[in-house]
Amino acid sequence: MTTESTFINLMRAMASDPAARDLLDDCAVINLGSDTLILTHDMMAEDVHWLSSADPADVAWKLVASNLSDLAAKGARPLGVLLGFMLGDDSWDRKFAAGLQTALVHFDVPLLGGDTVTNRGDKRALGLTAIGAATCTPVPSRSGARPGDLIYVTGTLGDALAGFELIEAGFDEVGPLAIAYNRPEPRLCEGQSLAPKVHAMMDVSDGLLLDTERLASASKVEIAIDLARIPLSPTYISYRGDALESRMQAASWGDDYQLLFAVSPEIELPVAATQVGHVGEGTGLSLYEGERRIALPPSLGYQHQ
Repeated sequence: MTTESTFINLMRAMASDPAARDLLDDCAVINLGSDTLILTHDMMAEDVHWLSSADPADVAWKLVASNLSDLAAKGARPLGVLLGFMLGDDSWDRKFAAGLQTALVHFDVPLLGGDTVTNRGDKRALGLTAIGAATCTPVPSRSGARPGDLIYVTGTLGDALAGFELIEAGFDEVGPLAIAYNRPEPRLCEGQSLAPKVHAMMDVSDGLLLDTERLASASKVEIAIDLARIPLSPTYISYRGDALESRMQAASWGDDYQLLFAVSPEIELPVAATQVGHVGEGTGLSLYEGERRIALPPSLGYQHQ
């Protein structure tokens, strides 16, 4: 099977327009002169991004939230979304539609259109395109991190992982950990506040370690992450503890939808965030626990195979 990275490399030669950012970013950035549009498209697949037993309303929420999280990383103001929907069971479709309305009202984002197809298989795949307007220029990218920058992440990591485990085991579908997995909150306000100040920014969707490696690769720098600094919620610590293994898992699972950014040490941050690393000369990702360098895990995060 073709891997995600291999297929993106096949597409890269076609994506020659500057708006594509060489496919090193999650968004296209279209300069219209006085305005700049931000476009992103995410897909979700049954039994990959959501369990077959999931509430369709939660699926709708997460589809919207994951796309808006990409806009947040560009400091963009959402303008609307386009839905690609695979029709199937009538009850599921109606529950999804109700959940979609709830999400759009919550995030104050209009539905502008989209497309539908008939589902002739036993699994669904859904897509959403989100359109935003830049709130500052230049628009943050993954490629601007500089040696000497500090690496920060907003919020906490790992709650979605714990929520998924509880839901899959049938123990909890309504608690705070389950909510973190089912109904993430994209950091739109934080992104708009950070955008004029950061050198690079992206959202954490596939795992802090994998996304940090992508940031380092795009910026052609080395980024060192200190697992001892990884922010964990009290709920996560109560569930899994805060030992090295628990921190490693929280940093390499994904679905957190926090913001990861590189910023000069002299900058006073406008939002709450935790410093988890720093940028140096070199290439790639290095991992520490305090002063002790440790090996990277076999998997840095979620990748489509």
